[in-house]
Parts: sequence; structure tokens; C-alpha cells
Amino acid sequence: MTSVREWIQEAREDRWGLLVDLVFAIAWVTVVDLIFRVLQGPDWAYYLFMLAGIAAYFLFFMSLELATSER
Repeated sequence: MTSVREWIQEAREDRWGLLVDLVFAIAWVTVVDLIFRVLQGPDWAYYLFMLAGIAAYFLFFMSLELATSER
């Protein structure tokens, strides 16, 4: 089990990664929520799009890493 001090140190080392993750999550949830408020879609589709955010996150950052590694 990690202590609070170790957790804070790890967060400081990876602060930009944590910030980018947070911004992506907030943006994804906001966009999906706005779309479903306007379109008034069914609940199951809303939750499906929220779960799709997990795949979108990993695919986006894998493609970003691939694009930057080819340079």
C-alpha cells in the first residue's frame, strides 16, 4: 500500500498526464451530455456513449503517441 507522500510525489512527477486525462474526461462527458440533451436520446444510448469514452480515450492517445513517434 502506498503512503500519501508517495502518492503526492507520483502525482507531481506525472502532473501533465493527470491534467490531460482530466481535461479529456470533462470534455467527453460534456459533449455527450450536450448531444443527448439536444437530441433527447434514449438512456441506453447515453450510457453506451459514456462507455465509448473509455475506448475513445485509449485510441486517441495511442494514435497521438504513434504520430509523435514517427517524427
